[in-house]
Amino acid sequence: MANDPPVTVDVMQHVRPGKEWEFEVLLEKIIGTASTFTGYLGSSVFRPNEQEPSEYRVIFKFDRLENLKHWENSAARQKYLTQAKELTVDEGTFSIITGLETWFTLPGKPGMKPPARYKMVLVSGLAIFAINQVLALLPGAWLGLLPPLMQLLILILITTTLMTYVVMPRLTKLLAGWLYPNH
Repeated sequence: MANDPPVTVDVMQHVRPGKEWEFEVLLEKIIGTASTFTGYLGSSVFRPNEQEPSEYRVIFKFDRLENLKHWENSAARQKYLTQAKELTVDEGTFSIITGLETWFTLPGKPGMKPPARYKMVLVSGLAIFAINQVLALLPGAWLGLLPPLMQLLILILITTTLMTYVVMPRLTKLLAGWLYPNH
């Protein structure tokens, strides 16, 4: 559905000193329970590091916003949130990310508000244009042997892969001052 997109939830929590083990146990229960909900696509946990010794970042992915809402409104999640309050410094931050925002995540600065939409459109549009210009320069004789629809599919897959794993992480870092002027 166009108005019920896939979603990524970015959760940041600061754990109280000495409560890390209890938080890890709770986190395991939370992820285990979330994984039983319809539409759950997976999660990732980024544990504390030297720069942020108490900060946990947890990413949840759901296939549709509606399915995420079922998880968020569930009695099980509410129970876990109540338990987490005893183990964390504050309520943490929760961000729901859809669409282009996922391309604009700065390493080491998760949970930041995404840049203005016009900036995301401009940067991603220019990046796609540049990738397609480079692809047009490559010898494409092998591609010409395929039906036009298959050619387009292959070019889209190459472009999307390059955007997601190569171009956008570097561009976001390079243009961070313009994309995130207040940070």
